[in-house]
Amino acid sequence: MTYGPEVRERLERDAKEIIGRYPRPRSALLPLLHLVQSEEGHVTEDGIEFCAEQLGITPAQVTGVATFYTQYKHAPVGEYHVGVCINTLCAVMGGDQIWNELSEHAGVGHDEATPDGKVSLERIECNAACDFAPVMMVNWEFFDNMTPEKAKQLVDDLRSGKQVLPSRGPESLATWKEASRVLAGFPDGRAGEGLQAGPESLVGLKLAQERGWEAPRADVERERPEEPVKAEEMGSTPQEPGKPVSGEVKPGSQEGRNK
Repeated sequence: MTYGPEVRERLERDAKEIIGRYPRPRSALLPLLHLVQSEEGHVTEDGIEFCAEQLGITPAQVTGVATFYTQYKHAPVGEYHVGVCINTLCAVMGGDQIWNELSEHAGVGHDEATPDGKVSLERIECNAACDFAPVMMVNWEFFDNMTPEKAKQLVDDLRSGKQVLPSRGPESLATWKEASRVLAGFPDGRAGEGLQAGPESLVGLKLAQERGWEAPRADVERERPEEPVKAEEMGSTPQEPGKPVSGEVKPGSQEGRNK
């Protein structure tokens, strides 16, 4: 492992704090991956070995998780990572056109960075903001109601060092490494800045208030769907990959058919 002594000491201190938040150390893997990503900008082999060492698991187990989630990058991305939603609603509203024009304008494709290292692009399946479609993100901050022209101007501004403000959220953009550290569980104190929910997101709440609608109480006893595996039937240790989960199998499932 090639981390220098000072870097390793700092990572170990942060890792200890993260692991202490969970009843089982292995549960801390996701934030630990964000932590090592915040150090080098992507998940390196050193980062994988560090996570495995801290949690007492194998590098292969860490790699299996790191390669499953797209928020973990395995090659350097830009200081500002720009995501363009191309899922159904955003695509219909112009997301595909935004991606095509922006990719051509910046000269890079999916998960590729510009030569100056300032900006990288990603095709994102959903930004979870359909009421503002088409939507983009920069280091996971929202940019709403975008157009190809606005998207290209956004990337040009980021590359030239101009201040760019998200449509909602903090009053300045964190860098990719800073955002990764926040996702590791170390807040930057800016979670309450700026607009949190736009008017489009609050339409349902407004209608409910006008019409006197209320959500059902969570503690009301009512019939619930049958659970194939009850909590008391689970083992005391996490299930390892390839091992069947204890308890009754769900009817119609692949495991059920095999039986």
